[in-house]
Amino acid sequence: MPSAPSAAPYRPEPAIEAVSDWLGAPVTPADFPDCRVRFRNQRWAEGVGLGTLSDAEWVQHFARFEQLPGNLQQPLALKYHGHQFRVYNPEIGDGRGFLFAQLIDGAGRLLDLGTKGSGQTPYSRAGDGRLTLKGGVREILATEMLEALGVDTSKTFSIIETGEELWRNDEPSPTRSAVMVRLSHGHIRIGTFQRLLALEERAHMEALIDYCLAKFPGPQPPEDAPGRSEPAVILLHQVVERLADLAASWMVAGFVHGVLNTDNMNISGESFDYGPWRWLPSWDPGFTAAYFDQQGLYAFGRQPEALHWNCGQLAVALRLLAESEPLIAALNRFGPLYMEAVARRWCWRLGIEPRGADHDTAMVAACEKALRESKVQPDVFFHTHRGGRGAEGEMGEIFQTYQRVESEHGYWHEDGPQTLLIDEVEALWSAIDKRDDWAPLNDKIAAIRRMGEAHGPAPRPAGHLGSGER
Repeated sequence: MPSAPSAAPYRPEPAIEAVSDWLGAPVTPADFPDCRVRFRNQRWAEGVGLGTLSDAEWVQHFARFEQLPGNLQQPLALKYHGHQFRVYNPEIGDGRGFLFAQLIDGAGRLLDLGTKGSGQTPYSRAGDGRLTLKGGVREILATEMLEALGVDTSKTFSIIETGEELWRNDEPSPTRSAVMVRLSHGHIRIGTFQRLLALEERAHMEALIDYCLAKFPGPQPPEDAPGRSEPAVILLHQVVERLADLAASWMVAGFVHGVLNTDNMNISGESFDYGPWRWLPSWDPGFTAAYFDQQGLYAFGRQPEALHWNCGQLAVALRLLAESEPLIAALNRFGPLYMEAVARRWCWRLGIEPRGADHDTAMVAACEKALRESKVQPDVFFHTHRGGRGAEGEMGEIFQTYQRVESEHGYWHEDGPQTLLIDEVEALWSAIDKRDDWAPLNDKIAAIRRMGEAHGPAPRPAGHLGSGER
């Protein structure tokens, strides 16, 4: 999604009810001992008609989960399977979250409000269904930074501290607890389709494809694409386009998601569910975010491969309804679409006008070489060379052939850029953890949003959900 639309009236549309009988299970939210609003995303609340809620009403809806008017009567924990680090697992689903509401934003798009840390569900297994406050703070930072860097991401809508003490094996315990609400286009995952294949639910697969095509509209396949009129084939083409652009946006942002399992891949093409994420300290394709990713499966440089592989798993699931040839043809578009997206987004972040495939590919290659050799932090690189300034050697010669995008925003004249490396993330959390001081986090959010204003909206392919078209 791009910048939040202008203020809009509240428009409920619980479209998921048409498929909810087999797509999820009704659940009861946890009853928290305390509820303190720590973050409310006012700009997005206004965009979906909820900006006038008082803090007390905010708590009732986003911690007590009182039904929003005209919306889902009961929260829905969604069912899905998934490959986790390429091992198939049928024993997953929404284990600490649910779909709470659906509504229409000011641009006419259907959006979901989903939760994290809202209590146990039938799919919690041995988990407590809770979220640490630190996890919520990290999610705020990830989504704000990614949004500012033009990545199609879920938005952190609300964080409410809940007054419980949580025990975790991989961080100091006990630790504070929270419940989060995220805003996104949808929560239908590649793993949702994998579950329907495993259960051979052909009719439900057809219904889910129809739902996705109606609620996440996108462009039609190319004129010469085989099977281009078949709904399953159309859906795969759209998902391939979205995930190719998503992979490119992560790479240009210097972002490492960390856990690219098929249950973490939205059909809508949005980045979401932020656990062990990191931003690159230097341009290192082998850099990993998750300490448990011992083989580097989801390392920075392997993210495009991971998303392509995940698209392949969707194609396998869609074989329940379509032949192999048109699905393979859709998958084969991923590489070229990814390269186009990298060039498009790289030029955008540098503030230069694209020149065409050959020129832009050579420019990106020269920049990557300079990044590797200099070991400069990527955010610093893009800020230093905004508009082609300060470049030398081969890169400087290439930049001379590009036209600069004029921008008078003061951000580009500051000494350095906004970054979000792990030491700063830990310092922001420490201020909250030790002194309950939220001012540094709030200041950081304001600074990141200012950076986003300086960048302006990222270029996206025609028909992309983030474009506001419907």
